[in-house]
Amino acid sequence: MKAIYNILILFIGIGITPNISFGQDPDSEKIRILFIFDASNSMNAQWQNGSKMTIAKKLLTNTVDELRGIENTELGLRVYGHQFKILPGQQNCDDTNLEVEFSQGDENIEKIKNKIRSIEAKGTTPIARSLEYSAEDFPECSNCRNVIILITDGIEACDEDPCAVSRALRAKGIKLKPFVIGIGLDTSYLGQFNCIGEFLSAETEDSFKSVLDFVVSQALNNTTVQVNLLDVKKKPSETDVTMSFYDQKTDELVYTYKHTLDRDRTPDTLSIDPLHTYRLVVHTTPEVTKENIKVIAGKHNVIMLDAPRGHLDLKIQGYNNLFTGINCIVRKSGEMKTVNIQKMNFNHKYIVGKYDLELLTLPRLYINDVDIKQNRHTDITIPKNGRAVISKSAGPAQLFVIREGKNEWVCNLKDEPSLENIELLPGKYKIIFRHERSFSTAHSIEKTFKIVSGYSENITL
Repeated sequence: MKAIYNILILFIGIGITPNISFGQDPDSEKIRILFIFDASNSMNAQWQNGSKMTIAKKLLTNTVDELRGIENTELGLRVYGHQFKILPGQQNCDDTNLEVEFSQGDENIEKIKNKIRSIEAKGTTPIARSLEYSAEDFPECSNCRNVIILITDGIEACDEDPCAVSRALRAKGIKLKPFVIGIGLDTSYLGQFNCIGEFLSAETEDSFKSVLDFVVSQALNNTTVQVNLLDVKKKPSETDVTMSFYDQKTDELVYTYKHTLDRDRTPDTLSIDPLHTYRLVVHTTPEVTKENIKVIAGKHNVIMLDAPRGHLDLKIQGYNNLFTGINCIVRKSGEMKTVNIQKMNFNHKYIVGKYDLELLTLPRLYINDVDIKQNRHTDITIPKNGRAVISKSAGPAQLFVIREGKNEWVCNLKDEPSLENIELLPGKYKIIFRHERSFSTAHSIEKTFKIVSGYSENITL
């Protein structure tokens, strides 16, 4: 037996805006709308000017009739609670059936209307199971938008999990994102819907009709979005980056696009599902994000983000080969988080601002507060390496660069006898070495040498 007696409409699928006529571009994808109708016993209760069942049947048949003649749209009907009477202590949670399969045209419209008129409210409310079974109601289709509209007057009565059903429907390609509309609804009973939807309220029979028209209109109207990536002058000039649209509530990735400007240098238009509230991540370096984006169904929406970028050119003087073997860690100034690993002799775009660079040369080279400006190329050029060819016998050794009269550690050399080739920045260097056979600190050997760009220096220890 249900704990609540009021009208709910659960909309699963595409769209969230009212006052849109039921029209569609015939060249668009096929839209399939499955109505799931509650014929449980509680639908016999009085509401407004009749029983809930009478009002719901009248409104649904009128709505279905308004869908007559719409191109590329197929309708289906599943009903639950209409086959077995509910008795004290007994309920049939399998009381759900696909009464009218998906089809298109006037004949299908009439089948659905006739079936709705003939239904009697009898049984229980297996919402989760009806949704689960509905996944099999949609035949395979590579270019279909699948929508479910569930009309019910109560909550789940069979102790099943709508969240698990949500996952099953998504696996079938059905976009599950319901809106629950209630009359005098005790929302404390609606925790089971938190994982899959939002809630609206309908207070009268007229508002019930408006809500039903509202959600159907969402399924039939395309929604377009234009993403403006703004430069420092607030012009939408930035482009050629990947954009990821996530469902703000579930964190599920919904769309991934490469941002494009058309021939007129205007951001390209996308068609997206208006049902979600989005989090948009634009994969600039570093990324920029916009939260809680709500788009208006059936209209052209413009989303704006500040994403001004400039270029960082890392170069090695006199060396044009792209395969340098040297990388640079890029961080925002004063922060430790790595923004990017950029190769030398490469160009990369960054959001305007100041950055700290750590060039993975030997020795390390640090350049702080590099200023990246809009559409400007900031050049960072370092000298070409020289090479130290170090031949040594067994024993511990360390390499230092001499800066301002101080030893700065560069690297350790191998303890065993070896011949090492080490690429080094130009400068003065020192090796401190002790033979393996020596056990006296006084036997430390010091070798100093100079590295010049493009030349090799031979050192024997």
